[in-house]
Amino acid sequence: MAKSKVAIVHDWFVGGGAEKVVLEIHKLYPEAPIYTSYISDEWRKRLEPAPIITGFLQKWPFSSMRKYLPILRIWWFSRLDFSDYDLVISSSGAEAKGIKTSQNTLHVNYCHAPTHYYWSRYDEYMQQPGFGRFDPVARLGLKLLVGPLRRWDYQAAQRPDYVIANSNFIKSEIKKYYGREAYVIHPPVDVERYGGNVDEPRRGFITAGRQTPYKRIALAVEACSQLSMPLIVTGKGPDNRRLKKMAGKSVTFMQADDEKLVHLFKTSQAFIFPGLDDFGIVAVEALAAGTPVIAYGQGGALDYVTKDTGLLFNEQTAKSLARALANFKPDSFNHEKIAKFASQFSAAEFRTKFSKFIAGL
Repeated sequence: MAKSKVAIVHDWFVGGGAEKVVLEIHKLYPEAPIYTSYISDEWRKRLEPAPIITGFLQKWPFSSMRKYLPILRIWWFSRLDFSDYDLVISSSGAEAKGIKTSQNTLHVNYCHAPTHYYWSRYDEYMQQPGFGRFDPVARLGLKLLVGPLRRWDYQAAQRPDYVIANSNFIKSEIKKYYGREAYVIHPPVDVERYGGNVDEPRRGFITAGRQTPYKRIALAVEACSQLSMPLIVTGKGPDNRRLKKMAGKSVTFMQADDEKLVHLFKTSQAFIFPGLDDFGIVAVEALAAGTPVIAYGQGGALDYVTKDTGLLFNEQTAKSLARALANFKPDSFNHEKIAKFASQFSAAEFRTKFSKFIAGL
């Protein structure tokens, strides 16, 4: 039997969980070419020697604006020719799912989320488009074009033969916005990095991630400040200055490399995850360190925060989070069992489940 000819397609390679999904798919199909609108030098090295096909945005002079040019990405992705391939796997939270394939080509889409800036986070993008001084122009453009762009995005989401969601929350979002059923395969998490024990007592709380209003880190800062509970805030972002201004004496801000972050996770009583996230890899990393997670009770967190792995708070307010913190009993959690629970989200598990899904087709 002839070997299947496979191609992988991804929106762009800059950094984050979506790119790590492609990395694991690439390990399953190391000879498959990877098509993308843009790839950084770092990611090109990580994927070598895979053939990488990029679009004209790779040489775009305004590098910081590549992510905000959906019409140009639509134009490029929709003109790719995959008629010679047996299987095409698109990894997308934007335009890559809109590729066209022949009737003889199987197209499987791993959907990270229905395109945020058209659907669930449209209002957020209208408030903070991310163009700096050109924000007013970006707002006007998105407002004028969101109608036809939504129609294109909906039609593009009908093109894959099968859709995989990264969480049950995204499965419901795919049904809501695209009217399609999806199969859930959680994204790969580097749980092995958090193995082993640290001979130190656990103290206080920690939160981590890009400091933007959407992540709602302010809720953790406000709640811990009110209760005078120790909180470590790691990461950076445009919300950093505001968060520091509102923080009480019990809140500490710091930057941490990977090694330091692992140590902080292992020596904290709980990880606070106050945002509504599609999945939330950083929260699962905390679980891999044996650390319970206190999360807002919506979104991807519902797939891994249980009575044995953490607590959920019902309203996305500092008051609701403060109640959860006051009720948190660190001695009621088994750190070894939490770490074992997190092992089901490993990269090896992802590859196994993904392979079985493709084989089943």
